[in-house]
Amino acid sequence: MGRRAPSVEQHVLRWAAMIAQTGEEPIPVQLRAAAGVVVAQAAALLAAAAVLIVKTVTGHPDSVARALLGAAMALLAMLVLLACARGLLGLRWTARTPVVVLELLALPVSYSLGFQAGLMVYGAPILLSALAVLYLLFTPPARAALDHEPET
Repeated sequence: MGRRAPSVEQHVLRWAAMIAQTGEEPIPVQLRAAAGVVVAQAAALLAAAAVLIVKTVTGHPDSVARALLGAAMALLAMLVLLACARGLLGLRWTARTPVVVLELLALPVSYSLGFQAGLMVYGAPILLSALAVLYLLFTPPARAALDHEPET
């Protein structure tokens, strides 16, 4: 008999266990919180990609290719964020840099959505979550956990 793929609930439970886990080297609360926010951002990107795909299929977009490319980019960013969250929970020092870069890139996006386009409903959560992750990653306990040199 073939092995069944894990359900969405099993994936969510596994991520929740990783965020709450305490192993040999404890994960600082700030890192767990940052990883939780990053996972929430990834979930928002999944929802955005789903909306783009549904609107493309049911509507009449100017460019189907551009709409599907936008959905593909959202899915790619979601995967990168999930990999980074897993790296943060694994106390991998290499996970912080891509998270910081993505959060810094989210700042002008949130400003553009919130202030220039007048869509504060979309811009504010992006801005607040990006600032929260940046703050949490640079708190002293998070820095102490991630600023160790790799063992050779």
